[in-house]
Amino acid sequence: MAKVKGDIVVDIEKCKGCELCAQACPQDALELSRQVNSKGYLYIVKIEDNCTGCTNCSLVCPEGVIKVYRKTVDNKEHIATISDVKGDIKVTVAS
Repeated sequence: MAKVKGDIVVDIEKCKGCELCAQACPQDALELSRQVNSKGYLYIVKIEDNCTGCTNCSLVCPEGVIKVYRKTVDNKEHIATISDVKGDIKVTVAS
C-alpha cells in the first residue's frame, strides 16, 4: 500500500495568524511562528513532517494563503525471487 506524503506552502505575508488551520490539522503539524510578517502578524508554519496532504488547513483558511501538495511514496520491498527456471513458467499476480 502506498503511503501519502503531504506538504504545504504558506504565503506568510498574507497570513494573519488566526490558527484555524492549526486547529483543523489532524496531524498537529502546524503552529504559529515566533516571528512576525511585514504587517505585524504571527504567521503559520509547518513544524512536523507528518503532513498527509489532507487539505483541511487550506479549506478553513479565510485568507486562502495555504497551498497543499501531495505525493505518493511507494515503499517497495522484495517479496519473491524466481530462479533456476528450466522450462516454461506462468506467473499470475492478483491485483
